[in-house]
Amino acid sequence: MRTLRWTVVVVATILAGAPATAQRYDPHYPVCLQKWGQTGAIAIDCSYTSLEQCRATASGLSATCYANPYRPQADQASPGRVPRRQGVY
Repeated sequence: MRTLRWTVVVVATILAGAPATAQRYDPHYPVCLQKWGQTGAIAIDCSYTSLEQCRATASGLSATCYANPYRPQADQASPGRVPRRQGVY
């Protein structure tokens, strides 16, 4: 039982010391770049104003560009009430 307790303490200590980074999605920019590092780490950078600008940065890297999922869409139609048809059928 004592070995199990020490194992849990050691594992918790190691995991608490591991660096953690938050991914940021800036809603002011419409395009994000997702880049993979050599260790398998993923970095997301949402600071691009166009897909072409992002693709130029991603060229030659292990990266991809995509639309920012947290950018508000201006042309989305709001779900409203459907008007009832008047008249005789």
